[in-house]
Amino acid sequence: MNLSDVTMGQLTSRRDSLVPGILPHCRSSANEEGPPRYSSHHFDGSLQDVNLQIPSIAVTNMDSSGSDHQGSKMELQRSSLYSTLDQVPQLEHYTSTLPHQQARKRPSLEALRKAFKEAEAGMEVPDTTTDSGDSTVPITDSGNEDSKSPKKKAPVRLGWVVGVKIRCMLNIWGVILFLRLSWITSQAGILLTCLIVMMSVTVTTATALSISAIATNGRIISGGTYFLISRSLGPEIGAPIGMVFSFANALACALNTVGFAEVVRDLMKDDFGTVIVDSVNDVRIVGVITVTILLFISLAGMEWESKTQILFFIALMISFASYLVGTVIPHGTIKQAQGIFGYRGEIFVSNLKPDWRGPDGNFFRMFAIFFPATTGILSGVNICGDLKDPSTAIPKGTLLAIFWTTISYLVVPLTVGACVLRDASGNISDILTVNSTGVCVGLACNLGWNFTDCTQTQSCRYGLANSLQVLGQISAFYYLITLGVFAASLSSALGFLVSAPKIFQCLCRDNIYPYIGFFGKGYGKNDEPLRAYILCYVIAVAFIVIAELNTIAALISNFFLCVYGLINFSCFHASITNSPGWRPAFHYYSKWAALYGAVIAVLLMFLFTWWAALVTFSIIFFLFEYVNYTKPKVNWGSSVQASTYNMALSSSVSLSGVEDHIKNFRPQCLVLTGPPNQRPALVDFVASFTKHISLMICGDIIMEEERQTRPQDATDLLVKWMNKRKVRSFYTPLSADGLRAGARNLLQASGLGKLKPNTLVLGFKSNWRESSPESIEDYINTIYDTFDSNYNLCILRMMDGLDIIEHFEFEVNQSFEPDEVRNDNQQSSDVASVEDISDKGDSDQIKTVFQSDQGKKTIDVYWIADDGGLTLLVPYLLTRRKRWCRSKVRVFIVGDEQNMDESHKQMIALLKRFRLDFNDVIVMTDSEKRPHSKNLSRFVDSVAPFRLWDEQQEGVSAQELKQNAPWKISDKQFEAFRLKTERKVRLNEIIRRNSQNAALVLVSLPVPQSDCPSALYMAWLDTLTCGLHCPAVLIRGNQQNVLTFYCQ
Repeated sequence: MNLSDVTMGQLTSRRDSLVPGILPHCRSSANEEGPPRYSSHHFDGSLQDVNLQIPSIAVTNMDSSGSDHQGSKMELQRSSLYSTLDQVPQLEHYTSTLPHQQARKRPSLEALRKAFKEAEAGMEVPDTTTDSGDSTVPITDSGNEDSKSPKKKAPVRLGWVVGVKIRCMLNIWGVILFLRLSWITSQAGILLTCLIVMMSVTVTTATALSISAIATNGRIISGGTYFLISRSLGPEIGAPIGMVFSFANALACALNTVGFAEVVRDLMKDDFGTVIVDSVNDVRIVGVITVTILLFISLAGMEWESKTQILFFIALMISFASYLVGTVIPHGTIKQAQGIFGYRGEIFVSNLKPDWRGPDGNFFRMFAIFFPATTGILSGVNICGDLKDPSTAIPKGTLLAIFWTTISYLVVPLTVGACVLRDASGNISDILTVNSTGVCVGLACNLGWNFTDCTQTQSCRYGLANSLQVLGQISAFYYLITLGVFAASLSSALGFLVSAPKIFQCLCRDNIYPYIGFFGKGYGKNDEPLRAYILCYVIAVAFIVIAELNTIAALISNFFLCVYGLINFSCFHASITNSPGWRPAFHYYSKWAALYGAVIAVLLMFLFTWWAALVTFSIIFFLFEYVNYTKPKVNWGSSVQASTYNMALSSSVSLSGVEDHIKNFRPQCLVLTGPPNQRPALVDFVASFTKHISLMICGDIIMEEERQTRPQDATDLLVKWMNKRKVRSFYTPLSADGLRAGARNLLQASGLGKLKPNTLVLGFKSNWRESSPESIEDYINTIYDTFDSNYNLCILRMMDGLDIIEHFEFEVNQSFEPDEVRNDNQQSSDVASVEDISDKGDSDQIKTVFQSDQGKKTIDVYWIADDGGLTLLVPYLLTRRKRWCRSKVRVFIVGDEQNMDESHKQMIALLKRFRLDFNDVIVMTDSEKRPHSKNLSRFVDSVAPFRLWDEQQEGVSAQELKQNAPWKISDKQFEAFRLKTERKVRLNEIIRRNSQNAALVLVSLPVPQSDCPSALYMAWLDTLTCGLHCPAVLIRGNQQNVLTFYCQ
């Protein structure tokens, strides 16, 4: 291998040579003559001016249409200028979140760093192309990323006109346009009717803008409205809406089918005199037959369904054109008798103002009747998985659909209000002639008709206020309006029948609710949810059989309004969180317009039908609580997560400006647990008094030899272990050469602002006698560093030790446990133990004493030294927990027999002022007595291996011995600290005598003197807590008050 230059990891080769082993099977070319040529279609990768060749990887982009022509499109995937292994940005590296996509993985940082060393050593650099070694790999076209195989027929994908615009217009144009809008115009007048239309349009337009923003903020797969809300606000909000909205679409299908069936029944009865059974059963029969036909159209696939919708659209356009033509053609006597006169200025003026009639005669009731006509704007979104380019189709198609339907909804009241009277009898004999006599009142008199009698008796059967068939009567051909009613109701029913299964399919596949995954299976090239189609059909038929859906209609309107509100809130919430991931390609939206749409939608829910609004919110709240309780394992990067980060960051920054006060002191603990699942007792002890109260950080000091075998996902697995154990703690791993260095770094760097630890919690080094001198020095020096850093300190000693090596066979921190020789078998078990955490379920959750109910046992506090009150605060916090609430706290203090009563009273008074409710105070009057000789002898024997015995060695000075073994205790030091030693042995005797049946013992930790040998201090700690049958805590505050009895 001939390497000419090496610069910052860049491999450069001579002009006619290429470094072997790097990216095999790649075609590279170099232009020997002239300057390099750059082309938008081909870049050969040669640079003439530098002695460098960069191979170009030719990648075939297979034609997704499945044609037999091979190599129809080629792309070149180049290496970057920095390294032959480092690649330029490619689309395929970012498709890992899409279904049916296998993302190309870019080389890791470690691979990039090692690439040159391996090439220089003659080793083959790992190939980052396909597993077969061929660098020509298929790349799926970005416009059709759901295709599974290039040889299969591509699924049908709809454009923005057929897929969104026409579909939305058909759903917005409902029977209200033909059967209710003229009546609303008679009640509210032309002006207020136009106001009602524009008010409805403001809500739908704000929602459409929000939909457009969310739909263009990333690739939409399927699931429609549920997908948008769930990926924006998370599964807790999205899943209930998906369930409710799927059901609402199924009910809406039944509602529109019943509406169609009622029109058919009336048509057969009035025009043809035909009755199948009776009026109710006729609706059921026609409705079931109709929805069955619609089901077969849906099962035939989106291609047939879209063609059917186009036919409905053509029918509606013909119907609307027939109406407009009917307004301008001359009208005969029969039409005039029905109040239809064509465009007349006086009729237009008379219909401008409202004329409220009946119990429904008010503005909000008219608004409530009209608003459901505008709820079809989600039709295109609901089939987003079947669109060619949802990000373009949804904004363009939805907004244009709203524009054209708004024009039509404004045209109808303006035209019908200018052509038709409010009241007409329909009798030809009411025409005014020269010989007519009697009183004539009203506008009709000026037009040659006398409708006074029916107007005064309120018996008129025709006119805007009395007939719902005005548009058919004014139309050029009556039955074309009936055709429009059929097309409007059937297109809406078909649209809802298609939308509900597709939304429900996406919900089922997310596995948020149990027992519904069966309906998530898709079939065919379009991944059609056939099972969900059948379920939707069954629901629709069930409600069609009821044949009375007035009550259900109110719920459906509320469901749709609730979805509108949440869509708008999703857009608003995503905007105010300022998440870098919120980058919608559609820029013509406003977060305040979205907020307006959300608030108005909720208000309308209560204004329209308050009881339906309460039912809707109750259902959603119930479904929300279920998801919140089960906590599905999904991570969609929702705006709720971004908001949580924003609030945490804002609160942390705000907290930095708050001055500390004793009343707000909290023991914020840095716990040196190592891997938390190795020392669950230590984790549970600290969690017992910090959960929901203060900060807890589990620090894991990782030695160099452990870091090499540590799994990459160990941190995530350990965090999952703590979450499963319901421990509210952070986990912070830190690489260091030793315990002291790692602990020092954690003491200095842990925390954020005021959320910084003030208490270090250690496990007791129970194996100190067998440990190396360096290990003991590390442990004791960590205690020194803790006090030097002005931290509080807690050391927990369990009677059986902290570690659970029998359950998890890992290598333990050498500063806590005996030195062991590590073999290969141990190494393999170490890795497996951490990796198996997530697979064991609850088997790795070892139960400790701190997870058990302590009953009426005592918590004994030996408050030997005044440390600021931490020794009392910790047991108080423990008693606030359910497991410790019945435990009695006993406080032991040092005193003498002469002043015992006075000391007792003073301590009781102090505890009452602290409001700690500790009433059991015991004065130890015999603490200064000499300990038993056997106990003292046991202590002397325990430190014997760590003594120099310099006075017994002749000819060798103590200084020379100390230089050879600085950790040992000289005879002079041992004698100097003899009195302190005896007091600690004596205190242990008192503790063992009084606290044999205690649940927990807390003892004031002696502060080590600078000249105290580490082995001697370690022996003191051991002596204070030995011989107990319960956990013992050596605790020491930093000599600053943490308790106060003042109010300020």
